[in-house]
Amino acid sequence: MEGQSVEELLAKAEQDEAEKLQRITVHKELELEFDLGNLLASDRNPPTVLRQAGPTPEAELRALARDNTQLLINQLWQLPTERVEEALVARLPEATTRLPREKPLPRPRPLTRWQQFARLKGIRPKKKTNLVWDEVSGQWRRRWGYKRARDDTKEWLIEVPSGADPLEDQFAKRIQAKKERVAKNELNRLRNLARAHKMQLPSAAGMHPTGHQSKEELGRAMQVAKISTASVGRFQERLPKEKAPRGSGKKRKFQPLFGDFAAEKKNQLELLRVMNSKKPQLDVTRATNKQMREEDQEEAAKRRKMSQKGKKKGNRPGPGGKRKGGPPSQKGKRKGSLGGKKPSGLPGLGGKRKGGQHQGGKRRK
Repeated sequence: MEGQSVEELLAKAEQDEAEKLQRITVHKELELEFDLGNLLASDRNPPTVLRQAGPTPEAELRALARDNTQLLINQLWQLPTERVEEALVARLPEATTRLPREKPLPRPRPLTRWQQFARLKGIRPKKKTNLVWDEVSGQWRRRWGYKRARDDTKEWLIEVPSGADPLEDQFAKRIQAKKERVAKNELNRLRNLARAHKMQLPSAAGMHPTGHQSKEELGRAMQVAKISTASVGRFQERLPKEKAPRGSGKKRKFQPLFGDFAAEKKNQLELLRVMNSKKPQLDVTRATNKQMREEDQEEAAKRRKMSQKGKKKGNRPGPGGKRKGGPPSQKGKRKGSLGGKKPSGLPGLGGKRKGGQHQGGKRRK
């Protein structure tokens, strides 16, 4: 009995070891294509098992996903590893598969007015160090920001300049000057944005201080005043015959980058369905209008070309007409041409000419 029990234990241990190896080792007719940079594995084997599974292939799909994931993990264990904060991580190579972006690429930031001027004049920016020597504190401090060098806001005594009101608060004056500088910088920033987007920056009141505003300027000023509330003009009352403003637009809404996995899965599946569909979505009305517009442009170009040819033919003289200058005709009369009287000498070189040597004509004595 003891011999049988030992044999059974050994057989069971061998069976368990074989099952473990079977779980790790996966055999495929065609090897999978791996993109370890994106953790992607592409299986090109025909799905014969799924075809034989019937209407409910959930178990076969789970087994197929498990085998392919095991192969991907086996490839990851072959990569070079390193330890980061008591964790073993693998160094992934560069990705080889270019995945499509969900959102468009960000546009390059337009140049400011100073950057355009510097590029035109060839001015290169000089990089300044972040630390400068502060003679007051006797140590190196930052050039800008908190605890900066030569910080005039920390002075407890300010000398009253000559010619100024002795009762004026110099501290409040310095604070007001700083607020004005900040407002001026913000105004310049808004002007740069308006110039980059080719928009007209309105004035502070929405109208130009000319005294004679047009109807459009008054309407624009009224619209700016209405939407300058906390509710962006949502609860503002309208006049009896006032029309809705044009160009107000709608605020664009973007999906969050993470959190809603169900919506993300739905969007990705819809994108894959559209990409794999043999019948692409087509806007018939838009395609028809585009085709008609192209045909009209081609016909207009042909008519323009024919009209130009007709003008050229109308301005060109006939074969027997007379004209001065230009290429000689065969039958018209012209001095020194092939159609006129030919003197003795070489053909086509006749006619009178003053000065210089001329073959076939008269020489000047």
